[in-house]
Amino acid sequence: MLNANELRTAMQGATAISDEVITHIYKQRWLQIWVPQNYGGLGCDFRTGLLHLYDWAKIDGSLGWMLTLCAGANYFARNIQPETAKKLFASEYTCFGGSGMVGGTADEQADGTYLVNGLWHYATGAPYLSHFTLNAQVFKQGKPVLEADGTAVIRSFIIPKDQVTIIPNWKSMGMKATGTFSFEVKQAVIPADYYFVYDTFYTEDAIIKIPFRLFADLTLLVNYLGMAAHFMDEASNFLDHNRLHTHQKGIKIALEGILTYAIQLEGLLEHNIPISTTLEEEIHYYGECVLEQLIPQITQVYVQLGIKATQIDQPIHQVFCDFFTATQHVNFRAELKEQRM
Repeated sequence: MLNANELRTAMQGATAISDEVITHIYKQRWLQIWVPQNYGGLGCDFRTGLLHLYDWAKIDGSLGWMLTLCAGANYFARNIQPETAKKLFASEYTCFGGSGMVGGTADEQADGTYLVNGLWHYATGAPYLSHFTLNAQVFKQGKPVLEADGTAVIRSFIIPKDQVTIIPNWKSMGMKATGTFSFEVKQAVIPADYYFVYDTFYTEDAIIKIPFRLFADLTLLVNYLGMAAHFMDEASNFLDHNRLHTHQKGIKIALEGILTYAIQLEGLLEHNIPISTTLEEEIHYYGECVLEQLIPQITQVYVQLGIKATQIDQPIHQVFCDFFTATQHVNFRAELKEQRM
């Protein structure tokens, strides 16, 4: 087993996650924190899972981000027919990941299989996945399938990695070891039970009822806080700790707020009380406020660190680049931009 310090050392300056670290991840089943225990996963409650994500992001931004998004994709185990899910997740090496965009087509054949083609972008963890998930427009023997209102039918599909071509085109300044690449599928034949629908579930646990936007918001937020905590720890090597205390305390308070929301959400759902739109918007706004505080704090500290902190072999430089790459994620970026205009 690797401890936190060994993991951080292994990730420093890395442009890919090493085989040793990936093996550790698989053996600990970290990618299956949201997979139900009866499928072989850890079946974490929401609060516990969020704490794991925070801790991993605090170790290293790329590590935390890859684990968050790939474990998040494995969350879809609940959307897959049970027998298929049990078969897929019987292996500790099962790891989903992919793209939320609609990037291709799935043509249903006469035998019920689907012929999938297309190009998708920004699949985090691409080199480490066993299966890719993607959204595609559905056709039936060449003709588009339409909803009752005339719109195109979109379904999500699971594609084994041996039918996928990875395009290593990540060029951003941070998150370099996440393996966030595009991928292409050509003439892949997919079984009928390898597709799923987001709001169709085959398990009964409370976590399935959390609106996906909230699930995404809170899992990303704990990543930002973990990276910010790591940044402030590294900054203490350059600045007096007293100058960072307020920022570090603010990160802990923000994390406590997120965990409180997680407990509230699961409590409501365990009593079959639906999540109101008002609460959903409140939590999203909380996330916006957290980022509105973190971004200037990290910038203000960074410009006090001196030229050494800008050197690419310094851990704090990597954390800085990771944080400002991750915060460009669309979940919060658009709102932040509008508020500053």
